[in-house]
Amino acid sequence: MNLSIIAYGNRILKQKCIEVKENTPEIQTLIADMWDTMNLANGCGLSSSQIGKPLQLFVVDSKVAFENLDSEDKILYFEKNDKGILETFINARIINSSEETWEDYEGCLSIPGLSQKVTRPWKIIIEYQNQDFTLQTKTFTGLTARIIQHEYDHTQGILYTDRLKPLTRKLIESKLKKIINGNVSTSYPMKFI
Repeated sequence: MNLSIIAYGNRILKQKCIEVKENTPEIQTLIADMWDTMNLANGCGLSSSQIGKPLQLFVVDSKVAFENLDSEDKILYFEKNDKGILETFINARIINSSEETWEDYEGCLSIPGLSQKVTRPWKIIIEYQNQDFTLQTKTFTGLTARIIQHEYDHTQGILYTDRLKPLTRKLIESKLKKIINGNVSTSYPMKFI
């Protein structure tokens, strides 16, 4: 089922999310709905807080980005043998990040029509449970690591706009106000304050 995405300005996006205690049919339905919602919105990641459920749960599809890049850009955004992932992350915890960082544009389904440059570590090690609730510890790099960090931030109540320099944030303030007021059009359903 396709769900409405919560727009910037809603308090839920600034909440630290709670742990998912157990694998239930409701959680599996929620995960399936999140994939449907993200795919309909042409996204590459979605956190459950973005659909009104403040849980430590997000989904990531970096395969779609890999497939849509030309071969030169694939070299820039993905390391050798990395073709992206389709993965569910439950109760995730980033346990290590590289000192090497890189800056690139990020957008967010909750902040439509805007993208800004954000600096993030190139490589992360993350511990999480997958959709079957099997514990995983994996290393991710490049664009996949960026998407994971963006979605992980959602579970901590952090938006990419919180990571911008004060001047950059000031420059986009009027656009953010338009989103808060619902003065934005999207190809997917949204919930405004």
